[in-house]
Amino acid sequence: MTSQAADGPETVVASRRSKITPEREREFYDAVIEQLRECGYDAFTMEGVAASTRCSKSTLYRQWKTKPQFVAAALRANRCPRFMGIDTGSLAGDLRAAAHAAGVWSGRDTQLLQALGHTVMADKELQQALREALIEPEVAALKGMIERAVDRGEIAADHPALEFIPAQVIGVMRVRPVLEGRYADSAYLTQFVEAVVIPALGLT
Repeated sequence: MTSQAADGPETVVASRRSKITPEREREFYDAVIEQLRECGYDAFTMEGVAASTRCSKSTLYRQWKTKPQFVAAALRANRCPRFMGIDTGSLAGDLRAAAHAAGVWSGRDTQLLQALGHTVMADKELQQALREALIEPEVAALKGMIERAVDRGEIAADHPALEFIPAQVIGVMRVRPVLEGRYADSAYLTQFVEAVVIPALGLT
């Protein structure tokens, strides 16, 4: 019996997968995200990614098997916390900085959310991948800002408005395109934080 036969088909698949370099994998994932933004989930195809990245369809299907698996993997690889590193020394300053940062990328991320649409609600794996990529990192960062403010004695830990900060900041980004047909840019989000969030917290 050859070593290949002894190892079995799973080892053969793993060997084939190892031929894709991290750089090439990143190229595939970028193509997935770009095609989703341009076409939406329903029109997205693995064949389209294969054409844009000049690879064979079999390479993609061998690695990711199905369209939902491929999209979920791309979403997870696209995880990039935008609020990471924000620490101005005050909660008001952190919220202003977060509003500015969020405005820079809100258009592209909102495009992605809209592209996935109702599919996310029907597919639990995609839903979790989207949360891991776009929601959970920002919620964790905002909660970190709050914890630091509480530790500094800047605001009481039981202030009733604290638990709603993530919903306010992230929610207004998602809803403005629906209400006004425009993305929530940095100016809009900063104004929202100044007019709504900071006063609700009793900060200056």
